[in-house]
Amino acid sequence: MHDDHDHDHHDHDHDHHHDNHYSDMQARVKALETLLTEKGLIDPAAIDAIVETYETKVGPRNGAHVVAKAWSDADFAAWLKRDATAAIASLGFTGRQGEHMRAVFNTPETHNLIVCTLCSCYPWSVLGLPPVWYKAPAYRSRAVIDPRGVLAEFGLALPEEKKIRVWDSTAELRYLVIPERPDGTDGMDEAALASLVSRDAMIGTAIAGSWKVSAAGSSTISAADSPEARP
Repeated sequence: MHDDHDHDHHDHDHDHHHDNHYSDMQARVKALETLLTEKGLIDPAAIDAIVETYETKVGPRNGAHVVAKAWSDADFAAWLKRDATAAIASLGFTGRQGEHMRAVFNTPETHNLIVCTLCSCYPWSVLGLPPVWYKAPAYRSRAVIDPRGVLAEFGLALPEEKKIRVWDSTAELRYLVIPERPDGTDGMDEAALASLVSRDAMIGTAIAGSWKVSAAGSSTISAADSPEARP
């Protein structure tokens, strides 16, 4: 690695181009990793294993698989309602922060929203790491006091007649929202259905298939309401 520099090489008789494919943040992380490795404080192989885990084994794709199976398999959906921990584990999604799970199903009458008012308890095994806004004090307090207003800031305007139920996660119990299945998806297989399910839909701040709404809402709640949060 080399220091970034921006000046004219008037004393050189050739032109050259520095090709740095890292962003500023990536470069800083790489430099820190290199320094800690040289000092013998970390093992690069262990870091690679952790990164691979969160990229391929833990994350929203797992939760989306659970949702898609619940949409397409009535028996699995019933099992998920009775014992979410066992049903989710049957798909291979277990581990830290997901030992005790409960699935809550959105219906035409009720919309579910997940929050952790005390800290940031979150089901890592099916949703990965929590987004910054989920941990922000603004979300943690306002989701309970004014859930309809918070959802509106995420771009999700629900009918006044639809009930909103807020679930408070704890260290002992984590929740997963099963969003309503979008209309016009009867002929889709599980893989296609899973592609409609965003992380935010499984928290309750979006509906299935609403990727643009999800991204806009996350940015709004982070930037507007939490000094420590960044979109």
